[in-house]
Amino acid sequence: MSTNVRFIRATPEQVFDVLADGWLFPVWVVGASRMREVDDDWPRVGSRLHHSFGVWPAVIDDETTVLEWDPPRRMVIQPAGWPIGEARVSVDVKPRGDGSLVRIRERAVKGPGAFVPSLVLDVPLYLRNVETLRRLAWIAEHRPHNDSTESRTSTPAD
Repeated sequence: MSTNVRFIRATPEQVFDVLADGWLFPVWVVGASRMREVDDDWPRVGSRLHHSFGVWPAVIDDETTVLEWDPPRRMVIQPAGWPIGEARVSVDVKPRGDGSLVRIRERAVKGPGAFVPSLVLDVPLYLRNVETLRRLAWIAEHRPHNDSTESRTSTPAD
């Protein structure tokens, strides 16, 4: 299992505000290239993001399902990108001083990726998630925030 940790100068609520906005997924998740649809009830357990990953013309349609949603503490999602397989990703957020300590854990759970030894798979996942957490930090730290402590769901402007 690959594990990355980063201090973000934003409250846990601000971090979860980004996570709750499904349309931002390809902005902070390395490899996600475009959003196709966000379920109306995102980020409730069982809801899905419909996105793609890769670079044109090698773009694969993918979807990510919420397995656990406990703002502002924990999110667990399961991205599915066949033929590569599926992964389980947890994001844990804890308040620390003037910000948050954010930990992301990722492991392959289905398909060919699940048969790759951890020592081989964890290195590229770790490197990718260094950048994923960097992007999440940039958005959470610089996005205009409301004073609400509840995460919100938004849709793109018409």
